[in-house]
Amino acid sequence: MLNCTLCHLRQDAIGPTSYNGSPDSPLAIVGEGPGGVEDEYGVPLVGPSGQLLDKALASVGITRDRVYTTNVIKCRPKNNRTPTVEEGVFCAGHWLDAEMAFVRPKIIIALGSVALKYLYGPDKRITKDRGQWFTTKYDIPAIATYHPAYLLRLTGKELVKAKWEVYYDLQAAVEKCREYAPAYDFKSAEPPDLLALYTPRRDSRKEGR
Repeated sequence: MLNCTLCHLRQDAIGPTSYNGSPDSPLAIVGEGPGGVEDEYGVPLVGPSGQLLDKALASVGITRDRVYTTNVIKCRPKNNRTPTVEEGVFCAGHWLDAEMAFVRPKIIIALGSVALKYLYGPDKRITKDRGQWFTTKYDIPAIATYHPAYLLRLTGKELVKAKWEVYYDLQAAVEKCREYAPAYDFKSAEPPDLLALYTPRRDSRKEGR
């Protein structure tokens, strides 16, 4: 995957990004696509959106090293735009499908519209369908919630409301996960510093540009 040149998105990115966290986790988080920081470090959700996600996960007793985090799109779209449905279908059909077949999580959290549309259906809307359980094409239960990048654009009462909705969605995902894996520990004693952890990868990607 890290050598993929199958589509035009690779032309404007440092390179494909992979995953972070534990492939042994019963919970997988599927985001949309990498931003600038993620493109530099080669892993998903480590920039401002990822740091907000870490806080949200901490509120329900999760640290990022204890879940599996990946994206529908592996390469950063030019100018950090939102990936299209067609781009999601093409990229995820090659890579995300293979990832999920290998990892086989018990529960998936779909972060944002792109993940929801790929995992559930192109007509689905995050503002309407978040918080509802559905079965993915992998026959794995999933719940969608807002992408943290969306929360970063909100203010005031809208932000407070959205944060609570995300909290309840994450809480529901953890509770259902515990039905499948009651002994799994979702929290490490020390939360990982993801930027420090992946700095060697960032430096290696810079050298290879």
